Amino acid sequence: MDVEQFPEDGYFVAVSEGLWDNGAACGRKYQMRCISGPRRPCKGGTIVVQVVDFCKTYPCPTTLVLSNKAFNAISRSPNARINVEFAQYVNYI
Repeated sequence: MDVEQFPEDGYFVAVSEGLWDNGAACGRKYQMRCISGPRRPCKGGTIVVQVVDFCKTYPCPTTLVLSNKAFNAISRSPNARINVEFAQYVNYI
């Protein structure tokens, strides 16, 4: 994996087989937000993350494995299992 493929803002994810699309997902962006979890871990607002890898764990424990920086941007609790809402992000600028 090339370090240059990581977004400068540190908001990146690895995805499970369902989103990987035989590698076509690499580079895709998703807008996401935390919607629930134990003891109300969610922060308000949304972030945009970029797919940089396939989840290496089999089976992958989740649909999206967030970087620490991305996770901390949407959750108050670093160890919580959270539910997120996400949609593919398209920048029309």
